Amino acid sequence: MPEFVWRAAAASGKVEEGRTNASSAAAVLKQLRGQGLTPLRIEDAVAAASAGGGTASVPGSFAQPKVRQSKGPVTAPDVLAITSELAIMLRAGLALDNALRVLIDMSHKPSVAALMQGILDAVKGGTPLSRALSHHRELFGDFYINMVRSGEASGQMSAVLDRLVEHMERQRALRDSVISATIYPAILLAVAVLSLIAMLGFVVPQFEKLFTDMGDALPLPTRLVMGLGHAFTSYGLLMGMVALGGGLLLVRWLKSPPGRRWWQTRLLRLPLMGRLALKYQLTLFSRSLGTLLGNGVPMLTALHIATETVGNTVLQQALGRVAPIVKEGGKVVQAISATGIFEPLAINLIRVGEETGRIGPMMLELANILNREVETGIKRLLTLVEPVLILVLGVLIAAIIVSILLGILSINDLAV
Repeated sequence: MPEFVWRAAAASGKVEEGRTNASSAAAVLKQLRGQGLTPLRIEDAVAAASAGGGTASVPGSFAQPKVRQSKGPVTAPDVLAITSELAIMLRAGLALDNALRVLIDMSHKPSVAALMQGILDAVKGGTPLSRALSHHRELFGDFYINMVRSGEASGQMSAVLDRLVEHMERQRALRDSVISATIYPAILLAVAVLSLIAMLGFVVPQFEKLFTDMGDALPLPTRLVMGLGHAFTSYGLLMGMVALGGGLLLVRWLKSPPGRRWWQTRLLRLPLMGRLALKYQLTLFSRSLGTLLGNGVPMLTALHIATETVGNTVLQQALGRVAPIVKEGGKVVQAISATGIFEPLAINLIRVGEETGRIGPMMLELANILNREVETGIKRLLTLVEPVLILVLGVLIAAIIVSILLGILSINDLAV
């Protein structure tokens, strides 16, 4: 019978470890729960002893792989992991303070342990979890804190945390899909730049001696290419430093409020990218609003928080006009229509949701629709961008080669 090593949390919050002979990991899970323990890790003893041993897949338990201590500040993935683990332990019946103690003990990052210790101290002092989290608003944000507050009010904290995890994972998946979609075009662009550098810096100069004595007899394309090659070899370092400095200044300006607003305004006006950027931001707004309303957050509060999740300042300003109209007694669908940024399908979904009292689920459905449209739009855009980049790269390199060949042919003509 195989042997398993396990790690589990007691109701007091104390973490216990041990070894058990059982037919399967599920049998160990059943034994631990029968003893009133919450499983945190169950591994095959042989796999755990070997280097890089895997973690057994155990339904309903949190599998915590062995990891080395890591440094650095608390990041968004850390917050997602904390939320997921806390939801599992609360659902298993652990008290909040005991669950926080287990999180501290399980933490492999000093900054995370320090964060959870501060939250635990506040909770032990009688502070609600939502208020304890509000002291770290830069990490958790208003959306997260208000969701936790709604869980405290309804007594369904584990369910609210599960919805938070789902929301955060969907948001991360959407961001990751957008980021991953730009990787291949970025690689193509880098290859294009490196190819041009190689051609102008190393290939073209090899023909300079051959064409030196011909002067104006060379064809114009050849003279242009040779001039570019000469300028690159003579001032390439200076040109690179100027380009790098200009790029850094441009990035710095784009991060400033005027620069960010200028870029975000221009982005929305681009032919294909503009619609994708708009739908991406509206997906964030719709999912945040639907999740908040579904957990009992008041409409005005939910509108303010959902608007803050939108990263584009132009759209944020437009959406910021929704809450005042609703506050004055107007309907949500009228306020949404007044922004001029929602399509008829979105407006009709919101109207149906408002008339049936299910505006939260309708906003989530709208978010799913927009999410699919963003993913489809990215794929279509890539099918256009990739061949265009390849074509441009091919044309530039072909132009350099043809210019050199024209120079060589002109030498043959003079010799005849």
